[in-house]
Amino acid sequence: MEEKLKLDAIDLRIIEAMKRNGRLTKQALAEAVGLSATPAWARLKRLEAQGVITGYHARISRAEQPLPVRVLMEITLASHRHSDFKRFESAVSDIAEIVSCWSVGGGVDYFLTVETTDIDSYQRLVDRMLAMEIGIQRYFTYIVTRAVKDRMD
Repeated sequence: MEEKLKLDAIDLRIIEAMKRNGRLTKQALAEAVGLSATPAWARLKRLEAQGVITGYHARISRAEQPLPVRVLMEITLASHRHSDFKRFESAVSDIAEIVSCWSVGGGVDYFLTVETTDIDSYQRLVDRMLAMEIGIQRYFTYIVTRAVKDRMD
């Protein structure tokens, strides 16, 4: 059985600093977390090696992206066997337009974020997903009109 990682207060400060700015220099990270440069950098590298920090990404202005339509989908599956969830999740992971998918508890099974060039492209994607017979019983579509807060942008 895997042992859960133990993160101390300095590890948590490193994570927060890197969430705010993934391009911090060794010295800037050290100043942000109250360590000297070498131990701060060693801790950062340990967090990366342990899979706590999994990557660094550029934030691109939505206005400059070639995919101007963002849609949120709410999906409920027809059946709730383990194999049904696995089949759906496997299919979703191969669809490029689906940029995020969360399995949730409550009245629905999944929330998805979809990015396409236009509404017609989105509808073709939905038609394709329904034709794949991946267990979708019902879905609801919410067109994003503007981002009020989006830490993923």
